[in-house]
Formats: sequence, C-alpha cells, structure tokens
Amino acid sequence: MFIVDEDHNEAVSLAKTSFYDVNKKEKAHLQEWIAKNPVILGEELLIIQKEFQGFIDTKERLDLLALDKKGNLVIIENKIDDSGKDVTWQALKYVSYCSNLGHGDIKSIYQDYLNHINETDKSAEDRITEFLGCSDFEEAKLNDGDQRIILVAANFRKEVTSTIMWLLNHNIQIVCVRVTLYKKDQQIFLSAERILPPPNTDDYWIGAIKKQIEDKKQIGVIAVMDENRIAFWTKGIPAFSKYTGLYQNIRPSKDNWISGASGYGGIGFNCVITKKSARVELYISKGNQEENKKIYDALLAQQSKIEESYGEKLTWDRLDDRIASRVSHSLNDVSLLDEGDWNKMIDFLGVHIQKLQEAFSQVLKTVVKG
Repeated sequence: MFIVDEDHNEAVSLAKTSFYDVNKKEKAHLQEWIAKNPVILGEELLIIQKEFQGFIDTKERLDLLALDKKGNLVIIENKIDDSGKDVTWQALKYVSYCSNLGHGDIKSIYQDYLNHINETDKSAEDRITEFLGCSDFEEAKLNDGDQRIILVAANFRKEVTSTIMWLLNHNIQIVCVRVTLYKKDQQIFLSAERILPPPNTDDYWIGAIKKQIEDKKQIGVIAVMDENRIAFWTKGIPAFSKYTGLYQNIRPSKDNWISGASGYGGIGFNCVITKKSARVELYISKGNQEENKKIYDALLAQQSKIEESYGEKLTWDRLDDRIASRVSHSLNDVSLLDEGDWNKMIDFLGVHIQKLQEAFSQVLKTVVKG
C-alpha cells in the first residue's frame, strides 16, 4: 500500500505491520471496526448482534451476525492472524444454528443489541424495514434463503481456501476477506481485500447460481410463494396500465409489493399482495419519523375530503411505533395461492390505486410543500 505525498509528488510505500505489533486485538478492535463500519467487508450490511450465543445446548459464540440487503443472515468470523484450520467447520456450525431463526427471533436479537449499545431512537423493526427498503416488517423476507458466511483473517491457510473453493462450487455462499495493517509514524491504515470468490469473477458465480436455481425450478424446489408473486406481477403490471401509468418501468419480482412515485421523495403509491389479501396504500416513509407523522396528521385532518374523493372509507395507520405511516384499502378473502383469485385482485388493485392517486395528489401538493 502506498500513500501519496503531494508535497514531493510521490507515492510512498507504507510499512506492513501486524495486529500484535500495534497492540490491536480481535474483539476490542477488528470486531468493533467492522461492527461500526461493515462496508469494510465490501458491501452494505446491517449488524444485528455481536458475540451472539443464542444457541440451544451450546455456549459457543459467533463474532458478528448481520443481514444483507436481501434479508439473508450473514455469519461473520474474525481472526487477526492465521485463519486456523477449523474456521470453515466453525462457521458452518454457526450457519446451521442460525438457519431456523424467524422474523420474531431476528427482531428480538437485533433489539437486544440496540438496547445494549444504547441506540434506541429507532426500533429494530423500523431499522430492518428501512435497511431492506420494504413497506411492512411482516412481509420482509428475513432468512428466507440460504445463510451466508464471511471469514475475515490476516492470512488464510491452504486447507481453508481449498475447502472454501469446494463450498463455493456447491453453492455455499461464503466470502474470504484478508485484512492487513500498515503503519506510518503513529498512524495505522487498514486494508481489506476479498480473495475468495476471486475478484472480478462475480458474473461466473452468479451465473452458476442462476443455473442451479433454474435446475431447481424444473423440479419444483423454488418456493411456491416466490413463483406466484413473479407470475402474479407478470400478469398484473401490464394490466395496471389501463388504469394508471405508475408502474410502467416496474419489472416482476419476488417482492410482495410494487411502488409508484408520488412526485415526492419517500412517499409512494404501493400495491401489496399477501397470502390472504390485496392492498393499495399511500406509504409515507421519508426516513424521518417526525416529518412522516407531520405529513400523516396533515392528511388525516382532511380525511373527509380525501375519502369523499376516493369514494370509500380508508384505513388510517399512523404506526406510532414505526418511522413510516400509511393509508390503505384492502380486499380480503382472496389468496395469492389461488390463481382463480388473481383477476379479481388485479382489477381491485388497478381500479383502487388509480382512485387513491387521484384522491391524494392534490392534497399532497398542499401538505408536503406547505
């Protein structure tokens, strides 16, 4: 690693050092650096617990537990020197322990962590919902797919890298990050480099995974709900065009919701599908709870006018325990699992999202800007 000396117009090499030489510890330093700034590992992660030991019949602890942007659990193990020969086995054990954690477990684990570090301005539920960019915590996909592993060490043994290559080829999601310290005078620099999967081979691994997913689809292994959501939106989104232009650039996905722009950042017109209902909603999520509640209250003050324009009663949810608020209307007693209900759901969503947009558009101009 080099540091640029602008005064002399040269790149000066930094002296490589070890964690031991500069008195840096695994838990007190490396673990804390990652917990406070997980982008060190090369991606956006939400750390939900440190030294997690919530395993039945064992006192083992994993270093860091996180969520990635897809809601997958990520097990992070740190070593400040050699990875050790058993680190893969250790991480795989932790993955198995975490594989059955559900929504409630994850929320509770994260809330305990927030309480411990005295960050209680937002609830665990709100933080997770914001991080994943979804409208409802209940509908967020948490630990819905395979768990992931990130191994962090100053050096990885050959037997470890060999094992990891085998795991990668068998679709186990595992990443190795090599950390190195450098020193110049009294200043310490940290370098973090992903060594496995090899850099610039993401397309290869993604392609391999996609092929395996397609193979699994053919034998019906992909979750029915995911398949139904994709199929529903594939049919529904084009049909909405005769009612509204909100979703012209939206592609079908596994998500249970699609969002259309209102013209105001953080406020969207959403269509939501669940196992038992279809819902249209104005979702207010600007990132600031006070601002969201202020907008909601201003809209609520005009409830009669809005509902008269809409033509039906709406459900008003201030959601005081969350950052966001919403106003919605639902069609119940329908099921995403019953394709016979889909036309009814699509017609409901198309008609009512148009009505919702028309009922709120003029009012939003005065509320948001005023």
